[in-house]
Amino acid sequence: MATNWAGNITFSAEPHAPESVPELQELVRSSEHVRVLGSGHSFNRIADTTGTLVSVASLPRVITVGEDTVTVSAGLRYGEVTAALQAAGRALHNLGSLPHISIAGACSTGTHGSGDANGTLASAVSGITFVNADGELVTLTRDDPDFPGSVVSLGALGVTVSLELDTRPSFEISQVVYDALPVERLGSDFEEVFSSAYSVSAFTDWVDPDVMVWRKLRAGTPYEPSWLGARVADGARHPIKSMPADFATQQGGVPGPWNERLPHFRLEFTPSNGEELQSEYFVPRAVAAQAFEELKALGGLMAPVIQISEVRTIAADDLWLSPSQGRDTVALHFTWIRDEEAVRPVVSALEEVLLPLGARPHWGKVFTVDAATLRECYPKVPEFIALAAKYDPAGKFRNDYLDTCLP
Repeated sequence: MATNWAGNITFSAEPHAPESVPELQELVRSSEHVRVLGSGHSFNRIADTTGTLVSVASLPRVITVGEDTVTVSAGLRYGEVTAALQAAGRALHNLGSLPHISIAGACSTGTHGSGDANGTLASAVSGITFVNADGELVTLTRDDPDFPGSVVSLGALGVTVSLELDTRPSFEISQVVYDALPVERLGSDFEEVFSSAYSVSAFTDWVDPDVMVWRKLRAGTPYEPSWLGARVADGARHPIKSMPADFATQQGGVPGPWNERLPHFRLEFTPSNGEELQSEYFVPRAVAAQAFEELKALGGLMAPVIQISEVRTIAADDLWLSPSQGRDTVALHFTWIRDEEAVRPVVSALEEVLLPLGARPHWGKVFTVDAATLRECYPKVPEFIALAAKYDPAGKFRNDYLDTCLP
């Protein structure tokens, strides 16, 4: 049976891969229950179903570059689209750590990149076309009142077939890695750290007193050999200090196109074999320093199961189920060993200290919070449930995950 990328989920059905939109429409129309599988980079059962599991990866490839937008078929991965955009002199505003993830899957789960002024990947979506429960094509754009609930949709409205994304002129980035930022400066110098580049990532295990910071600067921006007590790395780095940097994107301040610097990993390599679990929580920017103190206090508890934690910032947006809906946000990401029995108690302990700070869990990763708590975390959940019922009144696109999280 098919599994997700991490190998911790075995899907209950083998995926169907329709080769045309009409074939997909008929498959949806004739199925009692349907869920959509992207590139398999979720770490829970959000995509699972005992009914019809659909992959859109075999739909005809569409990359239509316009003056300030690009229209893409849903099954494409970011790396495929960004190369075409760069060749046309255009760019997206933001990218995730991996260029290997599918565009529709990343947007539908609220996946993000980094940068004080940069919204989630979904915030670039200006139009979406999906197959609804009746097998009909529905297109929504930003001027439609349903649009803010349709992009980060968890697959609950239908099967996305294409997306229109905002673009901007291509730009170059120089990536500079710093070693040994004192961990206390993440909080005391928070604004300076995370406003210091177009995109910033800080890597820590919350025990080591030294933090590694990746600053993705606009090409031509000068940078200091010493900065806030940290120093420029003397060679290439992987986010996990003990791992070789072969798969990482170019560092050392060498300028290069946005699509080859904003991700952490190169498109031409597989960054790992997926032997991991991931969790992520999004807190309001105003409580960042307090959240860091809580995480340092839990460092010893996390130590046996954590591989690395990453801190990033995200600009506010208005998408209903986005982790940064209505507020500028700090993302606290955790890469664990692949041992769910050992990881879940640690995740519960994290939630005990982060939820009172307003944390929202990532929809596609490991979390333990219940439906009532999710309604408190994501204030637009009632509106979203009503929207899903509008396009799917019989619950064709629901599964155990949605019944548990958004009943």
